[in-house]
Amino acid sequence: MDMNKTLGECLSDPRIAPIAGDAIRCMDLKSEPMWDKTLLQLREEHFGGDLARGFDRLFAAAEAGGWYFPLYTEEECAGKPDRRGVSVVWLPSEDEKAGERPYILLVPGGGFVNVWNLTEGWPVAAQFNGLGYDVAILTYQVTGEDGLLAREMEDFARGIRLVRDSLRRGSANADRYITCGFSAGGYLVCLWNVTDRGYALHGLPGPQACFPIYPVVTWKRDIRYEPGYSEWLFDCDMDTAVNSTFEVAAHAEGFPPCAIFLAGDDELVNPENSRMLARALGALGIPCRLEVGPQGGHGFADGTGMCMAGWTERAVRWYEGLTAAKED
Repeated sequence: MDMNKTLGECLSDPRIAPIAGDAIRCMDLKSEPMWDKTLLQLREEHFGGDLARGFDRLFAAAEAGGWYFPLYTEEECAGKPDRRGVSVVWLPSEDEKAGERPYILLVPGGGFVNVWNLTEGWPVAAQFNGLGYDVAILTYQVTGEDGLLAREMEDFARGIRLVRDSLRRGSANADRYITCGFSAGGYLVCLWNVTDRGYALHGLPGPQACFPIYPVVTWKRDIRYEPGYSEWLFDCDMDTAVNSTFEVAAHAEGFPPCAIFLAGDDELVNPENSRMLARALGALGIPCRLEVGPQGGHGFADGTGMCMAGWTERAVRWYEGLTAAKED
């Protein structure tokens, strides 16, 4: 990918038309200054992550076909426009042994109001592909009626069933997956592990491992919200939410092994969130790897060009080491 191409030129490519509008879900990028900036300028001035590598991987998948899958039918979207665009982008690895491994369900963040596929989706998936893992990127609901988190858990369930029933149908590893989520997406992959909210409620197997990246895990610390926010997100008031299983670190019994990555200078999500989760997992005897980089802030994505570079490889090698230890 030519780094001198503008973001607008890349997103206007007809090959990726189905997902282009959700590069950052619920943000009209054509009206943003970044639309006319080159990929090089964006990397130097705005974003972590190798945007060019992400676009290269996306274009290759689109050319191969069978890459974009809406999770709701037109009939199911009638009267519920927030479901439109909820999808899985399927990016299989070229590694011939990828099918023997779990796939990675990748969940970008965005503060529950956006989904940042542009930075935390496509480039990160390209890295995991290079490490020999198939990837399903989930674009989920961030608008609509109250009870958003329950609706997002339904999006998870549909995405996992799609991979099992269609994309990996007949494979011995159709039900084996790892979740990886960023920020708000990090909260979602954690909530998916809570027994009365996620996979167990939906009658699905749990993940083999979970990689929360600079996640939110508690609503009791440093969270600013407007009146009505808690009803929209939790479908209950905030006092009820913080004393329920929405406090994921306090209800971690159903978690798989976790590798948690963050930067110590994160200015948006207090690093204590990740430390709290690590302590909870340790108390339960659940394997956990916690890596706190000195710099990178919030949104380092695939870590390109900073001290968090290579976190994707460290995460999967840690998981592979656990698996190998079990087999010995």
